Amino acid sequence: MNIKKLYASLIVFAVTLSSFAQTTALCDISSDVNEPLPVFPVPTETQLKWHDMEFYAFMHFGINTFTGKEWGYGDESINTFNPTSPLNVEQWVSEIKNIGCKGIILTCKHHDGFCTWFTNTTNHSTKNNTTTNGHVDIVKMLSEECAEQGLKFGAYISPWDRNHAEYGRAGYVEAFHEQIREICTNYGDIFEMWFDGANGGDGYYGGARESRSIDAATYYDFPNAFKMIKELQPNCAIWGWDQDCHWIGNEEGWAGETSWSLYDNGYNGDGSGNEYGEENGWRWLPGEADAKNGPGWFWTFTDSQLKSAQELFNIYMNSVGRNANLILNFPPNKSGSLSTQTVNIMHQFKTLLDNAFGTDLALNKTATASAERSSSVIGKFAASNVTDNDPETYWALEDGEKTGTIDIDLGSSKTVTYVRLGEYIRKGQRVKGFEIYTWNGSSWVKQSTTEQTTTIGHKRIVKLSSPLSTQKVRIKITDSKECPLISRISIY
Repeated sequence: MNIKKLYASLIVFAVTLSSFAQTTALCDISSDVNEPLPVFPVPTETQLKWHDMEFYAFMHFGINTFTGKEWGYGDESINTFNPTSPLNVEQWVSEIKNIGCKGIILTCKHHDGFCTWFTNTTNHSTKNNTTTNGHVDIVKMLSEECAEQGLKFGAYISPWDRNHAEYGRAGYVEAFHEQIREICTNYGDIFEMWFDGANGGDGYYGGARESRSIDAATYYDFPNAFKMIKELQPNCAIWGWDQDCHWIGNEEGWAGETSWSLYDNGYNGDGSGNEYGEENGWRWLPGEADAKNGPGWFWTFTDSQLKSAQELFNIYMNSVGRNANLILNFPPNKSGSLSTQTVNIMHQFKTLLDNAFGTDLALNKTATASAERSSSVIGKFAASNVTDNDPETYWALEDGEKTGTIDIDLGSSKTVTYVRLGEYIRKGQRVKGFEIYTWNGSSWVKQSTTEQTTTIGHKRIVKLSSPLSTQKVRIKITDSKECPLISRISIY
């Protein structure tokens, strides 16, 4: 066995041992309770909290907003950042909260190196801006407004810095780590930190105006940077770079119909990503889908180029509905506000979400199963757990039983369009195949396709081919790694 394989094996063992310790600490595995053992790998507590975020917003706002570039060169005057009005962060947060987002990740620094907080690491920041509305600590303003309105706050800090004179040398790494420290210590809780994979190339670099190459895997000393983040922000998930979650593999906001939260490698700065995960991946490394609401990440376009509400809804279905978290971008314009048309489309999008998922027809309705796992605790693994809206309860079968059915009785005939399912992922992702049936009064009729019904994971939403009227819905688990653990079934 070579050194790399040995190292990888040791990591697998350490992660598995750690996961087992976390899981068994939360479980009673005595014979009378009959608690199912985990199917490894399993998520950490930080990853479980990250899964629960499901849907949050990106906000790209900086120098590029005023130059019309997606990637600034790094030589832009700091006073180029010149909002025509005071920043309307209250509007940003309230409109993003309104559509159901649970947090906002701000692009605190993009590749041009312009810092949108009052940093001590460079003069290239809003701290030294002398325009009327540009001398603002945006990170402070937005993080405080998020706290005020009950949203989580996250930060994007580009590792590549096309402005910094020391980029490519040790001096920049020190400054980069200090930038991370500033964000982690001065702006409250951070739920996710985002480090882009664009690294090295041509730039201003303090006036050198040259191309600089780095080894992304080693140059930034990420092991120490990530250690610092976890010490300062223990509940913070780190996006990419083989940490807590991985890039889904596209910027169109979709995950595969088959979507595992297991994966061998994350985003290592080489452009890699994966829309499907890996059934036998050795790490719990779930996918995050990123998408724009227009053609660019920054406001470098016009209202006429914005995606429609239906397009945003489709992105939601193809990401959150397929066991991936969604980070959807809403960039402010030059006035420092979300444009009127952006807000109009967001409201239309909210209406589509409410119409689709506003009422769970299965909530607290009668659920029966082909079998239930035995336990000394009455109802511990009962079918009724899937309709109680409690994420910590679940239906389970006995060890070795990998197929079974759950029937939901809606009480009377209802129009059904969507079915949502969720596994109890604290003990691993298990289900490999399932089917959806509806009752027509005399027999069960299959309503799902094979492509729609493979994995479940944290959250899976299946849209039926057309709305139909039925009183009962059946979920049939057709294949699973081990006994399935289903925490939620919702019907809309």
